[in-house]
Amino acid sequence: MKCKAVHLVLNLCSPSVTEKCLIAEAWCPVNQLPAVQSALREGGRKSGSGVDSFYNRLPTTVSPPTLFPTNSFTAGFQNIVDAYGVASYREVNPALYTTITFPFLFAVMFGDVGHGLLMAVAALWMVLEEKDPKLRNNTNEIWRMLFGGRYLILLMGLFSVYTGAIYNECFSRRLSPFTSSWHIAPMATHYNWTPETLQTTPLLTLDPNITGVFTGPYPFGIDPVWGLASNQLTFLNSYKMKMSVIIGIIHMTFGVSLSFFNYMHFRKFSSVFLVLIPELVFMLCLFGYLVFMVIFKWIAYGPADSNTAPSILIHFIDMFLFVENKENPNLFEAQPVVQKILVVVALCSVPVLLLGKPIHQYVTHRRRRTYHLVNVSQRMAIEFDATNEFMHQAIHTIEYCLGCISNTASYLRLWALSLAHAQLSEVLWTMVMRNGLSSQSYMGSVFLSVVFAGFAVLTVSILLVMEGLSAFLHALRLHWVEFQNKFYSGTGYKLNPFCFSSVISVSLGNV
Repeated sequence: MKCKAVHLVLNLCSPSVTEKCLIAEAWCPVNQLPAVQSALREGGRKSGSGVDSFYNRLPTTVSPPTLFPTNSFTAGFQNIVDAYGVASYREVNPALYTTITFPFLFAVMFGDVGHGLLMAVAALWMVLEEKDPKLRNNTNEIWRMLFGGRYLILLMGLFSVYTGAIYNECFSRRLSPFTSSWHIAPMATHYNWTPETLQTTPLLTLDPNITGVFTGPYPFGIDPVWGLASNQLTFLNSYKMKMSVIIGIIHMTFGVSLSFFNYMHFRKFSSVFLVLIPELVFMLCLFGYLVFMVIFKWIAYGPADSNTAPSILIHFIDMFLFVENKENPNLFEAQPVVQKILVVVALCSVPVLLLGKPIHQYVTHRRRRTYHLVNVSQRMAIEFDATNEFMHQAIHTIEYCLGCISNTASYLRLWALSLAHAQLSEVLWTMVMRNGLSSQSYMGSVFLSVVFAGFAVLTVSILLVMEGLSAFLHALRLHWVEFQNKFYSGTGYKLNPFCFSSVISVSLGNV
């Protein structure tokens, strides 16, 4: 196989004029040129050749291939990006940021201390045993995929432990590392509860409007008392929905900002002012303001005046209609004026985004043709297609403006899958594990062993495998569609260097 590979490469070379040596044209990283020269000298010495081998750097108009050196840790994240498209030469590589954002978005949907710990332990075992030939050379395709992404799975598990601690969920049970900051006594006095009432009503409706129920903020995450509340789902719905919108808008804005580095490197300075800035203005004036309203409402309104707090959704709708709802109070005094200004500024950025770049390209082309081109054939050879440029920019503008709305809504999957994971975990505990713990006889230990085995199998198969795969695919979509399309073209091609190990592995795979 090695000899065949060598002859295949030699057949790609061209003989010189004297037919005494071969000439090859190949791509090579600049930092590897000294190693190439050293290899050529060593090869000439060992072969006893009387002609020195050397290389010359050739100018070319062809776009070079892309090479991102990876290791066992970064390879999994780079593969995620390459599955969308290989970066063009010198384009910003999203894999650098994906190492953090991907496991974090996954963990937002999969947050559970117990489930995350199981995932992290399984991935840690693969990491510690990664040099074992039995694991590395296993031909099972599913196993090779899991083993190749062992560091990715490890980070997803660790991040899930963190978000699960914030959600205060461990196999759907609440943890109590700190004393609850909620006092039930004021509620019992206010509603005249009795011991008999509490026995018949295990779930309580937590009312933050009663004086004395708060002793201060809970130190970390959600107060475990919400696990006993009948209005727990109502509270978590609002909390996770707003959190998803905030995370999504920050993620998309970061993606738009990364295009700045592409424009600066490729010397497209006009695109900074005619594309990047209008896109940021449109995003921040509308959806950045939505994030501001959410945070401002959290700060300005407490439990005492929560019943009179305005609706953010109604304000956001009225903002586009240029109307003021008298039944919905303002968050601050100048809110109607500020909203009108923001909408006008956002709308003014659309014509700039739509017409700015094509007009600039047309004017630049006219100047170059007037001052530099005198030959008619040259003029016709590089004729500027104004219609195509305007159409291309129009499609980009419509896609971006509508995408800001649809992509923001798409991040609500963080909220939906997080609630779905929590509810599935709750159902599994209630319908399986609780039955094994309810028995008080001696035979209950045997019954509990059987129930726990079933609970473990269902937890691994449904919550870890199926739910984990679902959260993984949704996190993948958020990176490909909502994040990377803001700055990443992915129209390049990989550098595939000659390597005996890759040749042998491909040959064995075909066998």
